[in-house]
Amino acid sequence: MSLKDQFGKDILLTGWGHSKFGKLTDHTLESLIVQVAGEAIRNSGLEAKDIDEVYLGQFNSGMQPLGFTSSLALQLSADLANVPATRTENACASGSAAFQQGVKAVLAGTARNVLVIGAEKMTDAGADVVGAALLGASYEMAGKASTTGFTGLFAEVAKHYGKRYGTGIDAANYPGGLGDVLGSIAAKNHHNGMDNPYAQMHRDFGEEFCRTISDKNPMVADPLRRTDCSPVSDGAAAVVISTSATGGATAPVRLAGFGHANDFFPAEKRDPTEFAATRASWERALGMAGVGIDGLDFAEVHDCFTIAELIMYEAMGLTPRGEGSRAVQEGWVYKDGKLPVNVSGGLKAKGHPVGATGVSQHVIAAMQLTGTAGDMQLPNARRGAVQNMGGVGIANYVSVLEAV
Repeated sequence: MSLKDQFGKDILLTGWGHSKFGKLTDHTLESLIVQVAGEAIRNSGLEAKDIDEVYLGQFNSGMQPLGFTSSLALQLSADLANVPATRTENACASGSAAFQQGVKAVLAGTARNVLVIGAEKMTDAGADVVGAALLGASYEMAGKASTTGFTGLFAEVAKHYGKRYGTGIDAANYPGGLGDVLGSIAAKNHHNGMDNPYAQMHRDFGEEFCRTISDKNPMVADPLRRTDCSPVSDGAAAVVISTSATGGATAPVRLAGFGHANDFFPAEKRDPTEFAATRASWERALGMAGVGIDGLDFAEVHDCFTIAELIMYEAMGLTPRGEGSRAVQEGWVYKDGKLPVNVSGGLKAKGHPVGATGVSQHVIAAMQLTGTAGDMQLPNARRGAVQNMGGVGIANYVSVLEAV
């Protein structure tokens, strides 16, 4: 069973665009959206007049005064006049929410070619505004003061994980326990980010720096250090979704399966170390694609904090629960391992403009599958997965993509 078997049509990514991520003082939200939209349409081989619908993923949550952004992509061309455009918001999964809405429009037959954009402009706002905006994705902390922001929420996840599974971490390789495992994940992603021209951070810190608390790597919320946290970013990405190849600049990429699952919002109704709905989204996507985890050549996952990537190894089924450190220790998730994870540098090094992240992950995966990823390129990448989530494992999306 595959997506095509289930719905009777192919879903293809036929063109894409991606901005640099970081503090982009020369860009506005509008200019970023127009830039990547234009790139995606041109690279698809289509023209603006061929686009039937637009979906824009953007969280905002008060980080920008303009809260009504669905029509900004129409600034690209007069030929987009009257095209239906919708903004989707699902916290840090807003980009993948837009992507799946675009997919469903094509599957429903109400659109042939859909432009999907993810964008966020975060650095214009002060740290207090950004912190409060992100806490808007927390049931317990929305509207409340916090010195640690969303980092504090994932720090609690890390504490629960350490208490439950910390004794199973190999002390010989990780004398600092969970903190050393997380430091190794951070170092891996910073090393990978060196090869990503779009990445916000181009510095290979190394394991010792990432594992060690210092003036340059302070504790943000115990046990998470600065290197365990993704940065505040600006950026945008876009893809065109179609039912058939359109003569684009590269070969298209096929969507083989997708999954979406939401968990309960109150923390008391969730196991803090399980990410049950995240697991469900993986199972749905892999099930639709008709493949197992061993059928993937790479994965781009939502490492907003390093503890999230560690738990993702378990949620995707790479290791049993509580044994995620094995994936690092055995080298499975490194670029030359059996399932490279976050070859792009992930959110950790690439940056995390929250509404753009999910679409960016799809673009990076498409580049891998078409052999156009440059220095990030993996040999013989034929099938990969993208995982994007909003909140602490609340809104969860997974896509399985494959080369055509």
